[in-house]
Amino acid sequence: MIDAVILSACRTAIGTARKGALRDTSAFDLATRVVGEAARRSGLPAEIIDDVVLGETLAGGGVIARYAALEAGLTDVPGLAHNRHCASGLASVATAASSIRAGMDRAVIAGGTHSSSTAPMSRWRIPGTQEWQDPWSSPSHVSTPDAPHNDMSILVGWNTAWLADISRAEMDAWAVRSHQRAVRAIDAGQFADEIVPVEIGGGTAVFDTDEHPRRDTSEEKMASLKVLHPEIDGFSITAGNSSGVNDAAAAVTVASSAVAEEYGLTPLATVRAWASVGVDPVRTGLAPVAAIRKALDRAGLDLAQVDLFEINEAFASVTVAAVRELGLDPERVNPFGSGCSLGHPVATTGTRMIATLAHELRRRGGGTAVAAMCAGGGMGSAMVLTV
Repeated sequence: MIDAVILSACRTAIGTARKGALRDTSAFDLATRVVGEAARRSGLPAEIIDDVVLGETLAGGGVIARYAALEAGLTDVPGLAHNRHCASGLASVATAASSIRAGMDRAVIAGGTHSSSTAPMSRWRIPGTQEWQDPWSSPSHVSTPDAPHNDMSILVGWNTAWLADISRAEMDAWAVRSHQRAVRAIDAGQFADEIVPVEIGGGTAVFDTDEHPRRDTSEEKMASLKVLHPEIDGFSITAGNSSGVNDAAAAVTVASSAVAEEYGLTPLATVRAWASVGVDPVRTGLAPVAAIRKALDRAGLDLAQVDLFEINEAFASVTVAAVRELGLDPERVNPFGSGCSLGHPVATTGTRMIATLAHELRRRGGGTAVAAMCAGGGMGSAMVLTV
């Protein structure tokens, strides 16, 4: 079988939406920056790249991948828009790897781009009336009281907490740990190899450091935050134990092992296996557990053989539940922070996780890593990387 390998992996630093450094930088511009850099870092000539696949959500329904390909000088390369909600960036890498392993493409740039700061707003005419719902977002499932499609704090955060019997104190402690680890990673230059600087302010400044992690957080400060739904008895989800609302883009170059050998290139990692699952929407936050098991089974591996996990902290409850259900050593999970600290630029996060894990495996001199996340509407995805 042809192996799908990652030749380059990069991302922008992650901005805090609407008030951060990337508030005036569109998803189109972010995508152009990382697609061009992923192509440059790959070491491949432009004519070898067959496609650009980008995750995009809340971006208006265009094909940003083609826009970015053109702006990056890849005129002969088409583009594909991918949407699997939060797992869109992960799905784009899986799609690229699928085409490579099938022998259809030689090299594909895959990634995700997301700008909460500049996302367009939609409106929808209510059928049978002349009335409009404004703003409107496309539902991932039929809403029910215990699984509203437009409130992730209930659908994912709270449902996971009560299904897995996770206390607020446990979630707050995990969120504080996430911030501490992200800050430590930033200070150690852990992300330097993967971050692509972005010019902001009309070229007067450069943004190259994740700005969402809080250096001054503590369990006491977390405990002081108000819950998001005080009208719900026992509700325990706060802004602190939830992921951020963010802006960023990420991209990787996926190629066949034959292409890497032909051009004398050393891959960062091999895409070993991947899987996506569907669950009852009420159980959305538990979907990563099933996705991890399915992906590892496809890879012929077990949990004990994985050196490093990132399980996206859409809410702290999601990661705490997965650690508990799978019996994982917390020290192997999210060692550089995740959604609660770094933030969660929705369509980007899956690819950002792959970039971070691939670079870390290379630094370690080898190993196995798993990226996993839940996605709206009762979905989950996971990917296994090896070096």
